[in-house]
Amino acid sequence: MRATEFEFRYRALLIGLIFCVGFWLYAADHVPLIRLLVHSNPGAGGLPPTLGTQIVLAVAALLAAVGALVRTWGAAYLKSSVVHDANLHSNELVADGPYRHVRHPLYSASIVATLGFALLASRTGFAFMVIVMTLLYVRLAGREEVELEREQGERFREFCRRVPKLWPSIRPRVPASGAKPQWAQAFRGEMFMWGFAAAIALFAATLNWIVLWSVLGAAFLSFWALQVVHNRRKKQTATAA
Repeated sequence: MRATEFEFRYRALLIGLIFCVGFWLYAADHVPLIRLLVHSNPGAGGLPPTLGTQIVLAVAALLAAVGALVRTWGAAYLKSSVVHDANLHSNELVADGPYRHVRHPLYSASIVATLGFALLASRTGFAFMVIVMTLLYVRLAGREEVELEREQGERFREFCRRVPKLWPSIRPRVPASGAKPQWAQAFRGEMFMWGFAAAIALFAATLNWIVLWSVLGAAFLSFWALQVVHNRRKKQTATAA
């Protein structure tokens, strides 16, 4: 199971569309998932609705933050210029940092973050986002692995035998190569993911929809700016060459 060239090249657009459709499904399913998760009858031993909602939102923020952290860790070794490039890079095998535990830490982390974001959706929206996003990440990973095997051959096949694909191993499966992480560029590249986590955390604290959408809007703008800068630098490099 592998993604097409179109899916890989326009993965950011597809991810955005999946989230839009997932939240649009509120039009068909008016029941928020959070409502089902919060026990609204204190007399029966449940939490007060407001506190229960904040706890669920705090869990959502934690999942988003874990996703952002692991993605940042992976980008520190892979480089954000590669992470956000529309083209597939298979000329180098990265086997350090989180790549010692899982072959596709960025996709694994994104699935975890999706669980957090989707908790804000309706019941149907949650199921749609988690299932479709997971399927997309599995397909993207499959495409990368075909190209990596073509470029790296037996070296990559041995890496696959040792390191799990998307479910991380607690213990590292390969020795460290000594690569130095580049944290500054990684945090810049994943700023939008941290923005999503911050938006949900602030929403959990305030239950203010204006706060949520304001911070989410800023996160989307940062992602757009990142793409513009990346494309500009890529053009300048191509021109200079």
